[in-house]
Amino acid sequence: KENPDYIYLRELFRHLREELGVSAHRINAEKLPRVPTEEEIRQYYEAVWQSRNMKHVILIKVLLYTGAKVSEVVNMKIDDIDFDHCQIRIPEHKGRKDRIVPFPVSFKEILAMHADAIKKKRKCAYLFVSTWNKPYSDRAIRKILSTYAKEAGIDYSISPGKLAQG
Repeated sequence: KENPDYIYLRELFRHLREELGVSAHRINAEKLPRVPTEEEIRQYYEAVWQSRNMKHVILIKVLLYTGAKVSEVVNMKIDDIDFDHCQIRIPEHKGRKDRIVPFPVSFKEILAMHADAIKKKRKCAYLFVSTWNKPYSDRAIRKILSTYAKEAGIDYSISPGKLAQG
């Protein structure tokens, strides 16, 4: 196993940039996305759980467990869920193939109860609907995520991808 001399390599690349006339731009640390700490993630989930809003708990768990994008969750239909195999079909647009994503068996019962309630009481095909029986919008889901971030004392936006990283 070799241990490279980083000072030598840095100087070598600096010299090459000078010779070739290439400028190296430093990445501004403020432009990098902020990834929440484990403590912030814990506070976030605590805020979600304390709300006792089971629809939001289920929504956030679907985002976390499936890794689906907000735009995909907005379009999830109850018929896309295969409870026997614990998976959700995510239809792709523009000619791409659909994706099948698994979810934990431990989540099956609560998801089935939510889907059953939506199907019977609301008579709606979508998994997440507003009080007006319309599917949630992308913006509405992002607002829900933002609300819990504020309640958890997090002063930057939390995206589904950031939740999954924690």
